[in-house]
Amino acid sequence: MAWRTWPAEGRTWTDKDGRTLRQVTTHPSIQHHPFFFVDAFDQAMLRLVFLSHRTGRPEIFVEDQESLELIQLTDEEALAEWSVIPSRDGRWIYYVAGQSGYRVSPTTGERECLIHFGAAEMREKGMVGAAMGTTALSAGGRWWAVPVRDGAITRFWMVDTERGSAEVFLEKATIGHPQFCPDDDDLILYAGPMTDRVWVTDRSGRQDRRMHRRTHDLQWITHEVWRPGHRSILFVDWPNGLGEIDVATGEVRMLTDFPVWHGAPDASGRRLVCDTNFPDIGIHLLDLAERNRQRAHFVCRPEASSMGEHWAGPFPYANGPVKVYAPQHTHPHPRFSPDGRQIVFTSDRSGTAQLYVASGDL
Repeated sequence: MAWRTWPAEGRTWTDKDGRTLRQVTTHPSIQHHPFFFVDAFDQAMLRLVFLSHRTGRPEIFVEDQESLELIQLTDEEALAEWSVIPSRDGRWIYYVAGQSGYRVSPTTGERECLIHFGAAEMREKGMVGAAMGTTALSAGGRWWAVPVRDGAITRFWMVDTERGSAEVFLEKATIGHPQFCPDDDDLILYAGPMTDRVWVTDRSGRQDRRMHRRTHDLQWITHEVWRPGHRSILFVDWPNGLGEIDVATGEVRMLTDFPVWHGAPDASGRRLVCDTNFPDIGIHLLDLAERNRQRAHFVCRPEASSMGEHWAGPFPYANGPVKVYAPQHTHPHPRFSPDGRQIVFTSDRSGTAQLYVASGDL
């Protein structure tokens, strides 16, 4: 058990735009929340999950929302920091370390190994997309989907967290950023290659299908995410705006021409929070209601460095994979809290990446 308590580090202030901000962490090392499509809070909002490098390597921490103390939950030599995904009920936090999959209890610190993947590379090389090693957990917490890179292919593992069984249900050239549909535990969204991005499958792998075909060779489709309550997929047509795909019909429509970078909807699917880049005009809220979808409401300026100059130009992957320098902890990746009253984001405005929460009039 790696349980260790650190004193509260938070501070709250009102920024120059009148927004209430709380800086959760201050340690001069990398800290960030799980990702833009992964909840940082449990459903009851008892704990805020984040990753910290303060021990010299990434480890899972939580901030207790009553005491504001920070609790270190892991002590892993090879934790894949972007694999971390908490269960909604707050019982477990799932993650990959080395060639194995684990879960840890944020209430007791109990750690359990669920699966060994064998001698696999685990992730593609690089800093973006499938190379990050993100994983997916079903809304009910029973199914954990983990893409594992093994040579020239990626094997999609499905772990039954109740029975303790696991199997490979799909093999593809590239499987990245998997996400269970919040309204259907048998529907999984994932990213294929950069030139053929949006796919869905069922848990058997037999209903694997492409959901979007690019309209031209330089169209940049990215940052896909489920829209809760709609059985549809939101995606970024960079830098032109936000689109939506109806999973049942395959119909594609553009929702807004606002320059969304990473966008994540709230639990109702009515609003979306997003960061921006090239230029960075701050974090914004979009009203996805039919009659108001062009409206954007300014939230705050994250002042993150948002490294990754490939975003500034045209589609960079036309001739295959390219090496990019885009450390993900420098991106805000804003995410709503379950109650929709707070927004969690990361910023390296202080010189090192820290965790922040924006609140008030959202």
